[in-house]
Amino acid sequence: MSIQAILTDASPYRRVAGYESEVELEPIRDSTFLYIGTADRLAFTNHFTSGRIAGSFAKAEELLSSMSADKLPDVLFIDIPLQAAALKQFCQFLQERQLLCFTPIIYNLAQLTKSRMEYARQMKLIEKAGCVDDIIDFSAHDINYASKVEFLKEAKRNLATANSCFKKNRLRLDRRSFFLFLKRGLDIILSLLAIILLLPVFIIIAIAIKIESRGPVFYNAVRAGRRFKVFKFYKFRSMVANADKTIEALSHLNQYDTNESGPRFFKIVNDPRVTRLGKFLRNSSLDELPQLFNVLKGDMSIVGNRPLPLYEAETLTTNKFIERFNAPAGITGLWQIKKRGKKEMSVEERINLDITYARNISLLVDLGIMAKTPIALLQKTNV
Repeated sequence: MSIQAILTDASPYRRVAGYESEVELEPIRDSTFLYIGTADRLAFTNHFTSGRIAGSFAKAEELLSSMSADKLPDVLFIDIPLQAAALKQFCQFLQERQLLCFTPIIYNLAQLTKSRMEYARQMKLIEKAGCVDDIIDFSAHDINYASKVEFLKEAKRNLATANSCFKKNRLRLDRRSFFLFLKRGLDIILSLLAIILLLPVFIIIAIAIKIESRGPVFYNAVRAGRRFKVFKFYKFRSMVANADKTIEALSHLNQYDTNESGPRFFKIVNDPRVTRLGKFLRNSSLDELPQLFNVLKGDMSIVGNRPLPLYEAETLTTNKFIERFNAPAGITGLWQIKKRGKKEMSVEERINLDITYARNISLLVDLGIMAKTPIALLQKTNV
């Protein structure tokens, strides 16, 4: 599909300036985008009603300057090779003119070098530029752009990340940034030490799982963490193989009261899919140990809100609940030390605990949660 430029209502076919082909558009939602790049086919175009293209930052600046406030795009996609000076200048342009204060800016992952060291350097350059909110693969077809864009917009409002628009929040944002930097350092040290010390336990559990039931040792699935970052999440397998495929059939046993339009969590008391060894691993929380690798990779933190399956996370991308994604994904958190294993907990209660942590995140709070976690590890109910 070609990229659509300023769509008209007169025809079901839209033409992009600079491209010859016409394509039929079936808009999914009433929103617009601005694309900075030169590709003629991208996976995200059919998620928007209209869009415009600019081949460079200079063209984008010219285009944005000519737009009235009510015509600004809902999201801006950057798809050009990374040049730190050019990106920084463009971000300064947006900040000085207070443009796109609450509009997500997403960079194409394909424009970053794949070597680990160079990728890390480029990530730091993007972070220093100060306006990019997310980095994704523009060619991917499995991204829910409606949820992602809505979440990023709400996240920018809640955290006032457009700090040039609200300079009075700069000190608070700087303190939060310093804490998150310190938190990341502690995560690396603690997770690395834990992995080394617990290596014999990893080996014993892996052997026991293979002896008891057929299937892989590790369970991995896609989860949504901080700012709706999607990553591969690891646990020791505690259920029969392919247990995820039976969720719909067991939905009537869900301990959470949910409805089609509201937030949704899924948990079963005495889940029939859990193996005998799996019950022990869950009740002792040993099944969570592989998440130390997620922490080491930077997907998660030792303390935070639990990363959620996408079918759960997508029901929380509303003004009321989205704040819970402002905190890092974590192995342990406020929910675990207060309510883990208590089947009477409601959906709203769990979300409120997540939001409370996101609003009050600090070193003292994290240390308090870590101190209370050992007591909460041995839960009494099989949930």
